[in-house]
Amino acid sequence: MMNESQRKAIRVDLQLIADMIDPGTRVLDIGCGDGSLLDYLSNFKQVDGRGIELSSEGVNACVAAGLSVIQGDADTDLKDYPDNAFDFVILSQTLQAMYAPKVVLEQLLRIGRRAIISFPNFAHWRYRLYLLLNGRMPVNEHLPFEWYDTPNIHFCTIKDFVILCREMDIHIERSRSLNHDGTSRRISASLFAANLFGEQAVFLLKK
Repeated sequence: MMNESQRKAIRVDLQLIADMIDPGTRVLDIGCGDGSLLDYLSNFKQVDGRGIELSSEGVNACVAAGLSVIQGDADTDLKDYPDNAFDFVILSQTLQAMYAPKVVLEQLLRIGRRAIISFPNFAHWRYRLYLLLNGRMPVNEHLPFEWYDTPNIHFCTIKDFVILCREMDIHIERSRSLNHDGTSRRISASLFAANLFGEQAVFLLKK
C-alpha cells in the first residue's frame, strides 16, 4: 500500500472528489488509473471501494496496492452492474473520452445513487486564446495530446455539461471549478465565470 505522505499527495481535483464522498459508503471508481483515489478513500474514509480500469498497467498497479480493481471498458461494461449497486460512482477525467457520454452518464446514475464527474473545460480562456492566436488545437499539461492521437473525442465545456444535466433531468447537488493554481470555486455562483476561468470541473449528481 502507499505510505502516508503519498496518500496525502493526491491531485487537487481528486481531493475535491474525495471531499464529496461520505465515509463508509460503497464506491465504484471508473477509469481509476493507478488507484490513487481509491487508496485514499479506503484509508481515510473507510469506503468499500471497487474500481474499473481499461489499461492492464493500471489494473496491475491497483492489484499490487491491494485494491479491488478489474479490467473493463466503461463504454460497454456498465450495463452488467445492477441498479443502485453503489452509493457513489466516480468518473474522473474520462467523460470526454467516452464514445457515448450521455449513455454512460445514464448508466452511472442507474448503478449509483450519486455520480461524481470531473472533466477538463474546453471553454477555458487559455484554450480560446491559443486557438485565436495560433489557429491550432491547444496542447498543455491537462491536454497533452496532439489532435490526431488524443483520446478526447467529445469536447465539452462546463456550460455544455450543465445544459445536458438540465435536459436529462439530472440534479446537480454540488459543483466546483478548478483554476490553474488549484483554487476551486462554486460553479453555481457564476456559470459564465466558471466556463471562462475554470480549467477543470467536478460535479456531484443525483437523478
